Amino acid sequence: MMKPASNAFRSTFHRCMALAALTIATAAGAQEYPHRPIRIVVPFPAGGLVDTVARHVASKLADALGQRALAVVVDNRGGAGGSLGTEMVARSAPDGYTLLMVVDTHAVNPHIYRSLRYNIFTDLAPISLVVKIPLVIVAHPSLPADSIKELVALAKSKPGALSYASAGGAGTAGHLAAEQFKLLAGIDMVHVPYKGGAPAIADLLGGQVQLSFIATSVTVPHVRANKLKAIALSGSRRSAALPNVPTTAESGFPQLDTGAWVGFLAPGGTPAPIVSRLSREVANVLKDPDIRGKLTEQAMDIVASTPAEFGAFVRSEHDKWGKLIKDANLNIAQ
Repeated sequence: MMKPASNAFRSTFHRCMALAALTIATAAGAQEYPHRPIRIVVPFPAGGLVDTVARHVASKLADALGQRALAVVVDNRGGAGGSLGTEMVARSAPDGYTLLMVVDTHAVNPHIYRSLRYNIFTDLAPISLVVKIPLVIVAHPSLPADSIKELVALAKSKPGALSYASAGGAGTAGHLAAEQFKLLAGIDMVHVPYKGGAPAIADLLGGQVQLSFIATSVTVPHVRANKLKAIALSGSRRSAALPNVPTTAESGFPQLDTGAWVGFLAPGGTPAPIVSRLSREVANVLKDPDIRGKLTEQAMDIVASTPAEFGAFVRSEHDKWGKLIKDANLNIAQ
């Protein structure tokens, strides 16, 4: 098996690739970026949360860049918690034509996969944090608990009897938030991992599991139809999609302020002017009323950060969840 490349090798590789891209552009008459189609790699199957956000952005990005005749396409490359598609982008030419859309597991994967062949800080360049999605603690209607206080009391009365579903399995926002809750509340619940939100919700609706800590966007229709009950929303701000659901801060757990998020990156070594322009144009796309409406309807909070802000955010997420994995003694490394 090929050994992972060293950081020094990767840095040299990206500098060489950037220089090559610049040389080619100069030889071709220094064509203005972009002058050919842009590919946004989604390292997950089509139809999921990241794919949805990527396609909304892609639908308007060409116009924002002033290149209506050029295509901005989404390329789904799923596998290994998003690490396969991410590695492909990390090894792509840093010229602004192959980009990446990731979810919160991006910052956690270095703690899970021992054999990652890329470094999330040096082999990828942050462009923008696009959206944040609060998590909601939802339960099957039969669960005899309607608040966090009642849930904690129930769990303490029946240690290990309650099970919770995670959409995507170990290391996802829902899994880690539930484990954080267990530590804070001093309770024990059984983790039941699923490959995605759809199967997790299906078993929750059927009563095979009692709870889930999951992105609000996938639960809203079921809560409104009274097929699931929402116990609390992560963070300190209520959601317009579920205005009557209290927050975890209101419920006595202000530390549970995490959620899912989606961000935009480029290969490491991509020229700063290209990264800056992409960040500005993504922000412009997210100001479009049609895009804003579609995202907010799905309980997503639009962010549109700068590259520096997104880079600092990824670092903070990486460090925060690394500490939790250690403190909770989670044996999830693969």
